[in-house]
Amino acid sequence: MYDVKQIRNTVILGHGNSGKTTLAEALLFTAGAINRLGKVDDGTTAMDFEEEEIKRQISISTACNHFTWKKQQIFLADTPGDDNFFNEAKFASLVADSAILTVGSVLGVRNQTEHFVDLVQNRQLPCLICITKIDRERSNFQKTVDEIKEEFDLNPVVLYLPIGQEKEFKGVVDIINQEALFFQVDGSVEQGEIPEELVDEAATRRENMMEYVAETDDDLIEIFLEEGELPQEELFSGLIAGVRQGKIAPVLPCSALHNAGSSLLLDAVTKLLPSPDQRPATIGTDPASKDLIERAGNTDAPFSAQVFKTMADPFAGRLTIFRVLSGTLEGDSFYNSSKGEAERFGHLFLMQGKEQKQIDSAVPGMIVAVTKLKETETGDTLCDQNAPILYERPEPMPAVISYAVNATHEKDEEKLFSVLTRLLDEDPTLKMTREPQTHEVLISGVGQVHLDALKDKLKRKFSVEMELAQPQIPYRETLKSKATAQGKHKKQSGGRGQYGDCTVELEPLHNGEHFEFIDKIVGGVIPQQYRPAVEKGILEAMEKGVIAGYPFEGLKVTLIDGSFHNVDSSEMAFKIAGSLAFKKGVREANPVLLEPIMEMEIQVDKDHVGDIMGDLNSRRGRVLGMDTARKYELVRAQVPQAEIQHYAPDLTSMTGGRGSFRVWFSHYEEVPAHISEKIIAEHNAAA
Repeated sequence: MYDVKQIRNTVILGHGNSGKTTLAEALLFTAGAINRLGKVDDGTTAMDFEEEEIKRQISISTACNHFTWKKQQIFLADTPGDDNFFNEAKFASLVADSAILTVGSVLGVRNQTEHFVDLVQNRQLPCLICITKIDRERSNFQKTVDEIKEEFDLNPVVLYLPIGQEKEFKGVVDIINQEALFFQVDGSVEQGEIPEELVDEAATRRENMMEYVAETDDDLIEIFLEEGELPQEELFSGLIAGVRQGKIAPVLPCSALHNAGSSLLLDAVTKLLPSPDQRPATIGTDPASKDLIERAGNTDAPFSAQVFKTMADPFAGRLTIFRVLSGTLEGDSFYNSSKGEAERFGHLFLMQGKEQKQIDSAVPGMIVAVTKLKETETGDTLCDQNAPILYERPEPMPAVISYAVNATHEKDEEKLFSVLTRLLDEDPTLKMTREPQTHEVLISGVGQVHLDALKDKLKRKFSVEMELAQPQIPYRETLKSKATAQGKHKKQSGGRGQYGDCTVELEPLHNGEHFEFIDKIVGGVIPQQYRPAVEKGILEAMEKGVIAGYPFEGLKVTLIDGSFHNVDSSEMAFKIAGSLAFKKGVREANPVLLEPIMEMEIQVDKDHVGDIMGDLNSRRGRVLGMDTARKYELVRAQVPQAEIQHYAPDLTSMTGGRGSFRVWFSHYEEVPAHISEKIIAEHNAAA
C-alpha cells in the first residue's frame, strides 16, 4: 500500500518543441526507472512510443509513468504541446495535483504557452517552471524569465541560476543555499564555489526571493520588515507554502538532452509540490439529491476517481485510465455514477509508458488503469456504490474541421466504421456524423494533423485504410415567385397505355415549412384515387431538385385541374405527371439555390481583431457583435459554410495560434447569383 503523503502527481505542460518528452526521459533515467536515455529524434523515448509520434517527432497522446525518487512516489504525465492535441493536456491537467511548465530558452514564450498557463491558473495548480534547452545556441535564460514575468501572472522566482550559457552550461547556483552545483555525467551534482562573476547576482536573487516569499504571508512580511531578511528556515518553509498556494512559481534551468539539472528538478518536485492530501478537497455532487459533496485526497474518504483517458487496442481491448481522487480502490469492481452502472474489472495496473505493472490497490494521487470495461467512457466518475458522487465531466475541445470519410477498399467499409466508433471513446474531440442530404459520413477533429494521425493509426493498429475528402456543401433549392404549370404523361404502345394530366400552381412557402399540398379539384376531373399520386410524384422530384440536383425546400403546391382516361390512367401515370408539372413550373418561378449559414464565435487576442474582421468580410460573413472575455475578444458572426471549410488552419495562420472558434448551423440563405451560376454550371457539366 502506498503512503499518500509520499505521492506526487504532476503533469508536464508546455508549447510544442519546448522539450517536454526529453525532460520526462531525463527524469525517468535519473530516477532509475529506465536504463538508457532515449531521444525524440531517434524515436527511442519511453513516453513517445506510438508510431505516429515517432514519425512526426511530436507527442500526440498523454503518456503516464511512475517512478520513485528519494522514497517519494512520483506519478508523471507527459502531454502534447501541439494545438491539435491540446485536449490531451487539458484532460491530464484536470486530474493532476501540480504542473511542470516548460518554456524553451531559445524560442522563449510562444503563443501556445498562454493556453498552458491558463490550464495551470484555472486549476490553481502549484507550478514549477523549467527553462529548457539552456545548452542550445542562442538560448537566453534571463530573457525567457523576463518574458514569463511580463506575459503571465505567475510570480516566477529563480530557484537556480545557470552557470554558463549555450555549450558552456555546466552547473547552477543554488539561490537559497548560496552555493554552486556542478553537473556530473550520471545526472548528479557536485557542490562548489560560486563563480566570482555570479556572486553579486546570486545575492541579489536571494533578496528578490525573500521579498516574493515574504509577500505571501503576513507573519513573514512582518519578520522581513523588522529584520530586513528572512531566516533560512522561514525562507524555505515560506517558499513551500507560497508554491503550494500558487502564489510563487520557482524557475529552474536545465538541459534535458544532456541530463543536466534533472536531479534538481526531481528534488523540487518532492520538496515543493504538494501530496494529494495537501490539495483542496475535490467537489462533486450527489447523483440523487444534487447536493454538493467534498472528497478529501486521503484514504479515510470513500473511494472516488475520474477517467481522463481511454485507449483502444485491437488485442487488449479498451484500456481505461483514471486518477484516484479519494479513498482506496481494492477488489474487482466499482460503481460508475455517470452511467448508473456497476463495473467489474480483472486486474489493476500502474501505467509505465507503454507498459503496465499489475498492483493490488490504489490510493489518492495514483494514475491506474483497468481493461475491458463495458460502460465506462472518458470523463466518467468511478466511486463506491455506497457513497456515490458525481464529478463534473470535462468538456472536450470542439471539433472544427470535417472531412467525408470512406474506406479505401470497399470490403473494409464495415470494419472502418466499427473501428472509428471505438476510437471515438479514446478521443472525445473526434466526432462522427452522417449528413442526411449528401449521405456522407463526416469525421470531424481539432485540426488537419489530428485527422492525419488518426488515418495513420487506423492503418497501423487496425489494418484498415481510410480516405478523407472535402465534404459536399448541402445546398438546397427553392423558388421566389409563383407559376402555373401542366404536367401531362401520355404513352400509347399497343395494349393498355398510360395517361395522367394535372395542372398545379407553385408558390414559395414562407412559414419555414418544407412542403404543403392543397387539393382544389372540382367536378371530378381527376378521380380522388389519383390525386395523392400527384403529391407523391412532386415530393420524389423535390428530393433531386431541378436546377442543380439539390433537394427542394419551401414549396406550396395547389392542384387545380387535370384530366384522366377511363382505361389508361393509373397512379404511376399521375405520379409522373406531377413530377413533370413540378419541374416545368419551377423553371418558370425564378428558382434559386440556398446555402447553409453557420453561426461562429471566434476567440482572439485584441491585436488580431482587425485581421479577423477583414477576413470574415472576405468570406461573405456578417459580424453580429463583440464581447470581451478576460484578455480576449469574442467575435460573433454568421458565415456561409462553403467559406469556412478550411477556417481552422487559416485562423491559426492569421493569429499565430492564439485564436480559437466554435461553429454551429444557423439557417439557410440565398446564394449570390454569380456563385449560384458557377455551382449550376458545375452540376450540368458533371451530369
